Amino acid sequence: MIVAIGLDIIELTRIEKVWRKHPERFLERHFTAEEIGYCRSQANPLPSLAARFAAKEAFQKCWHEPHRWRDVWVVREGPKPRLVFARGLQRDLETRGLVAHLSLTHGRDHAAAVVVLEQP
Repeated sequence: MIVAIGLDIIELTRIEKVWRKHPERFLERHFTAEEIGYCRSQANPLPSLAARFAAKEAFQKCWHEPHRWRDVWVVREGPKPRLVFARGLQRDLETRGLVAHLSLTHGRDHAAAVVVLEQP
């Protein structure tokens, strides 16, 4: 059963402005080392950074309890992205019997993410 759906779309220029103004501070505040490494390995890191930012925002729209930016992150399993959570947040999801599903996309001007929380 689907419990919640979160959607976020973001303009790449918005992420680019913040990233250019405070590059290291922005990255360290919002992303894990694994996410930063993956994005920097891309020819243009901006769309991947924006998609991951959108994923964190989309999850927040499903999860109405506070958490930090780096408590939720995106990993790649082959071509498929997956959300990973800090220990406490993962425990809360498991206690409630919830599984998170993620879809990412980006184009020339925007990046978007959809998160579905399911109770199988």
